[in-house]
Amino acid sequence: MKYVIFFFFASFIASAQITAEQLNVMPWPQNISLNEGTFALTKNFKINITGAPNARIFVGATNFLRRLDGRTGMFFDQGFITGLNEFPDAQLQINCVRGGKIELYEDESYSLDIASGKITLNATTDVGALHGLETLLQLLQNNSSSFYFPVSKTSDYPRFTWRGLMIDAARHFMPVDVIKRNLDAMAAVKMNVFHWHLVDDQGWRIEMKKHPKLIQMASDGNYYTQEEIRNIIKYASDRGIQVVPEIDVPGHGSAILTAYPEIGSKVEILNFGNGEKAQQLKQIQKYDLERNAGIFTPTLDPSNPKTYELLSSIFDEVCPLFPGKFFHIGGDENEGKDWDANPKIQEFKKKHNLANNHELQTYFTMQLIPMLKKHNKELMGWEEIMTKNMSKEAIIHSWKGTNEGLAAGKSLIEAVTGGYKTVLSNGYYIDLMYPVEDHYTVDPMPKSVTLTSEQKARILGGEATMWTELVTPATIDSRIWPRTAAIAERFWSNEKITDINSLRKRLKTISFRLEELGLTHLKSKEALLRNISNNQKNDALLDLSNVCEPLKGYTRNSEGTEYKMYSPLTLFADACTSDASDALDFNQAVAAYLNDKSAENQAVVTGYLNKWVKMNSDLNALSNNAPLVQPLLPLARNLNDISQQLLLKIEKKQNVNATLLNELLERCNSKEHADVELAVYNSLKKLVQV
Repeated sequence: MKYVIFFFFASFIASAQITAEQLNVMPWPQNISLNEGTFALTKNFKINITGAPNARIFVGATNFLRRLDGRTGMFFDQGFITGLNEFPDAQLQINCVRGGKIELYEDESYSLDIASGKITLNATTDVGALHGLETLLQLLQNNSSSFYFPVSKTSDYPRFTWRGLMIDAARHFMPVDVIKRNLDAMAAVKMNVFHWHLVDDQGWRIEMKKHPKLIQMASDGNYYTQEEIRNIIKYASDRGIQVVPEIDVPGHGSAILTAYPEIGSKVEILNFGNGEKAQQLKQIQKYDLERNAGIFTPTLDPSNPKTYELLSSIFDEVCPLFPGKFFHIGGDENEGKDWDANPKIQEFKKKHNLANNHELQTYFTMQLIPMLKKHNKELMGWEEIMTKNMSKEAIIHSWKGTNEGLAAGKSLIEAVTGGYKTVLSNGYYIDLMYPVEDHYTVDPMPKSVTLTSEQKARILGGEATMWTELVTPATIDSRIWPRTAAIAERFWSNEKITDINSLRKRLKTISFRLEELGLTHLKSKEALLRNISNNQKNDALLDLSNVCEPLKGYTRNSEGTEYKMYSPLTLFADACTSDASDALDFNQAVAAYLNDKSAENQAVVTGYLNKWVKMNSDLNALSNNAPLVQPLLPLARNLNDISQQLLLKIEKKQNVNATLLNELLERCNSKEHADVELAVYNSLKKLVQV
């Protein structure tokens, strides 16, 4: 009887053919081909590792096995993988030629061959093998009763060598567990550079044993111990990720100057009579941590030798904590106001033939290069560091675009044509809450200009940036994921992989699979809505959140005055995300209806309109015992009012006053309520105009 059951099972599995369009792999591999047949997964599944890999492959393979048994519920016989060639007959054979180095230009390629009875993963390095394991996990399929891998062949490698994510831990401190779960997510989508923004106006986040004032006076008690930093770097390395620290100088200097005001640029001019000789400069002796978001004047003094003595000493303590090759010194958004107002600094500029503040900042930055070289580090900075005299050894981090002129901030094209290596972040500012499509359509390799092969080689890749003025540890994941998975695909996959419908379909699965790594981007919404609803039944609140998105760009924190670093980030806008799910589905429903006004298509559209009418009523009832719902009522009312009119027009076939419809429509375009906007406005407009 057992043999009969097995025969039926095997036959059923073998017939479960899928197509490439059904796969939910991200980033999409360079080459993948599906063949007939499947590899049936059973509890006897084991992994064997051969070659000469780094020990990180044992960590990676064990983690793969735990995630696989977590998805399938299988009680695998194999527990922890700890050595080479432990199970020569294992179904999954991982062959690594050598240990990988956590640095740029390392071989990250792999090939994955899934046959009906065996899976072979070949890679030059264990780093490539880790990427292959992520692809294999994404290839897992199921039917009603079992799990399997499709028989297939994959050969894969990255398009760009720098595939980064920056997390700002200065504005809002991000605990170790937040950093680690995001490193896991980065590895899951084959990202390999973690840019750790550790110092800004709002805080210093590195434990300093030789300079304790920095944590005593400039951290609010929130910083990473040196042991925690080493632990995170090891954690990242085990996942094939290098860590690039950033200490932002000479601008964004409030935190440093709170501890060391004597190297600040701001002075007070005291007058004791007539004439220049009767003036005296008084050094400002007090700075404070910044509590707002924005650009501020506190700036280090480039004319003061003590500035370089302190920075050199700081680098001597910080650089050994970070074994990677790169060190980011910021260099952005220095307006130079304190430099302009300081006669001593102006005299210094004349003495050194520095024509303007850009040249003065170049002078400053050039002094840092030997400090970092001493520790075998290459200097990297935001594009403002690039001037005609800047060392070609510096890496330019382009954040203002690919084709802006020199006056706009030294963009990517000027960098590569000027002989600099560069990384692109313009278009990948995920904190601005733009939809995933906006990021996905940006490519680090510009199409509008002709570059030589040598110039193209200087474009290392790209980096998503997560600035944290408006996020906390509870909400940061929902601002990074799942959109960053799409950005990761842009950095890894062939440039021709651009289908937005395919992306959205795959992203749904990738998003919920990321939860197994501890990410809270989906579940955090539930906690926020419970708080807003005062723990009442909040279906209506959830419905509203699924058609609303946070205000985009910098409009939510206009001028840096609305939110402070200690303001609540537990409101409706914090629960909402980009790419509101019901809004996307409604957009598709409207497009289908306008293309074919069938009864079925009409029913889908009117189903949403009826839901929003009920939602408005339910929210009003909910607000009786939930003060935080009150600011949302105008949004719900506006959506209710136009929905009712559209139902009369579409469902009842009545003539509706066009002026009234347009007036109600424009109310739905308001951005004055609860720091959110209705993401269904454009589709409502199409229904109004039809």
